Amino acid sequence: MAAYESDITRFLKKLKHERPHLDAEQQKGRAIWWDKDAIDLEQTRRWREARVPQKSYPYQTES
Repeated sequence: MAAYESDITRFLKKLKHERPHLDAEQQKGRAIWWDKDAIDLEQTRRWREARVPQKSYPYQTES
């Protein structure tokens, strides 16, 4: 008995078969938006230290 394959799975398999370069383009796009250089720990520490705590109700006036 064959395993069930959804319409979307069949579509994606067909698409990747017709366009073999698609995987490389996806990886290139991911590298642009998500895969960033190493995190600057010193800069992250300074951002955290510079943060100003927010009031529990931002529109509250001082009494």
